[in-house]
Amino acid sequence: MFMNMVPDTSVFTRIDGNDKILANGHPTSQWRTELRHIPNFRNAISIASIYVQTIGIIWAALALHNPISYVVAFLLMGRAHAQLLALMHESVHRLLFRNRKLNDFAGRWLLGYMSFVNTDGYRYVHMAHHREEFGPNEPDIPLYANYPITRASFWRKMRRDGLGSTGFRMLRGQFMSIFTTDPQQLNTQHKIFSLHAVLLILSVIYVNPWAYVMLWLVPYIT
Repeated sequence: MFMNMVPDTSVFTRIDGNDKILANGHPTSQWRTELRHIPNFRNAISIASIYVQTIGIIWAALALHNPISYVVAFLLMGRAHAQLLALMHESVHRLLFRNRKLNDFAGRWLLGYMSFVNTDGYRYVHMAHHREEFGPNEPDIPLYANYPITRASFWRKMRRDGLGSTGFRMLRGQFMSIFTTDPQQLNTQHKIFSLHAVLLILSVIYVNPWAYVMLWLVPYIT
């Protein structure tokens, strides 16, 4: 299926090599070291900024208390979920913090679990994707096997996502997984739902009963 995706070597630009790239196209050892440097402080600021933005958006929506502010906040919460999961992806590659325990803790509790994602389960599948990329055992082949898609297929996907059917199906699968016999998966799902139960309780007590549902849960589903 993907045999013709890589062009013939004759079309590639010839590399003479410089202080960063060797003649074989590989990075020099010094540049490789620079590329592999993990900026702990900057990444911590990135995580904190997502929370500051999210709290600020919810506060502004509730303070303004009008339909336009709620619609804007609803749309921006989708962005917040995307931000959390983008950094979760970095933690899965262990590129978020140099300390592995801190990296994995942040990837789970501060990022993945907040968007109902089993970070460790995602890491298992995602690493398989990188090992088998476009190979016979590539786990993500169903995600892009039929591309390019038709216009009709594109709009079907948009409707499923926008109306929440895709997200609801994913969330339903999460709930069903609490009946699994796999103790590790069961333990993780308990943690995810416990975290969201705490968020819901805090929303009810300190903010508004609907704040968690309409400005976090429903944006996730849609």
